[in-house]
Amino acid sequence: MLTAKGRATRDRIVAAAAREIRERGIAAVTLDDVGQRSRTGKSQLFHYFPDGKEQLLLAVAEREAERVIEDQEPQLGRLTSWDAWQEWRDVVVEKYRRQGVHCPLGVLITEIGRHTPAAQAVTGKLLTQWQQALQAGIHQMQAAGEIRADVDANRAAGALMAAIQGGVAILMASGSAQHLEYALDLCLDYLKN
Repeated sequence: MLTAKGRATRDRIVAAAAREIRERGIAAVTLDDVGQRSRTGKSQLFHYFPDGKEQLLLAVAEREAERVIEDQEPQLGRLTSWDAWQEWRDVVVEKYRRQGVHCPLGVLITEIGRHTPAAQAVTGKLLTQWQQALQAGIHQMQAAGEIRADVDANRAAGALMAAIQGGVAILMASGSAQHLEYALDLCLDYLKN
């Protein structure tokens, strides 16, 4: 069990690794880079991550996954009206527009998630949790009679996830959030009809 100071040091290392990966890519980042950015020595890095870079990458994946969901709250948990859905959509678009190429979700999926099975599991868990939250919102709107009962909530939530992923990928490549906006708007229009 870590002390408060130990937790703070470990968190500082993970945050530094996440920033390095977002800015430079996973292939370019070394433990020396992380140590320099976090102001920790190699002995501290291996104290908190005895298995080295792979264990640190897993910690970064877990942190980035938490951020993706946290950044959408409380809107994601309150998808009970069309105004709430619009507010959630606006939060998502603004978040990714602001983060641009330094997007934690993009890093998690394209950089970290494909390098280790454990990180892939973290990514899978995030996507499942996110899709379930969207599905719950769709079910609530169906119960209120705002979305047709014949809409498959799981498929619709999956389509929303794909719309976000595609829009974020284009944003990371082009710098424009326009495609993300279009994709989310079309998904919401589908749910409204």
